[in-house]
Amino acid sequence: MLRKTTQFKNMLTSPDLEFIMEAHNGLSAKIVEEAGFKGIWGSGLSISAALGVRDNNEASWTQVLEVIEFMSDATTIPLLLDADTGYGNFNNARRLVKKLEQRNIAAMCIEDKIFPKTNSFINGEQQQLAEVDEFCGKIKASKDSQSDSDFCVVARVEALIAGWGVGEALKRAEAYHNAGADAILMHSKIATADEILAFMKEWKNTCPVVIVPTMYYQTPTNVFAEAGVSLVIWANHLLRTSLTAMQQTAATIFKERSLNSVEGKIASVKDIFRIQNADELKQAEKKYLP
Repeated sequence: MLRKTTQFKNMLTSPDLEFIMEAHNGLSAKIVEEAGFKGIWGSGLSISAALGVRDNNEASWTQVLEVIEFMSDATTIPLLLDADTGYGNFNNARRLVKKLEQRNIAAMCIEDKIFPKTNSFINGEQQQLAEVDEFCGKIKASKDSQSDSDFCVVARVEALIAGWGVGEALKRAEAYHNAGADAILMHSKIATADEILAFMKEWKNTCPVVIVPTMYYQTPTNVFAEAGVSLVIWANHLLRTSLTAMQQTAATIFKERSLNSVEGKIASVKDIFRIQNADELKQAEKKYLP
């Protein structure tokens, strides 16, 4: 089987539009793989929320590493980590690359904001962006630190989120590409794909582009393919689905003081054992236990 880094790089450079799905722990990562996706988005928002903290770097980078190590171990497909700002300056980012490679993580995405970051959908236009030269240094340090030539660094441009326009987004994307980024993630929070499509028209396939259509989800995906987008991230939908389901189940059991209404509507314990690969342990016990 191809290395996870190679699998991810092949997705970025594929002539087809590719898709990856959010996960936030080992269980959800396994679900993403079983659904047929070729890759996983290790969402900062979702991992933070699953840990019960805000998406403001309240979970330390080592705590995030622990979560994604479980995700990587549980799956055979590549994981792109949402690494926020790289958890500090260039020195933090290059150390992060080494730690990610040790855990068989295929790629990381870093964004041009200031540490500690705030989620892009919370007052994005008021958030300070990093200086271009400083962020380029962070990209260069990250690329110089990798030992696997296929490890990818995706540079996320927040200019559209901050309301600085397509011109600034292009300027930053070009600088980050020249600094060595393997791909550009162009982020937008308006309800249409207009900003993204305007960027793609000017970008002219300079390097692969990744998008996150959380807010402009009504745009047909063939529009992205025709515009030359390489990769689409479904960014937080497993977390949001699980939140709804858990809230409903908890409320029902609390109200009815009974499991009768929910038992037939939820996954069986057997299915949990299957995802955990309990059968393998059974076989191993026969082989190794006296």
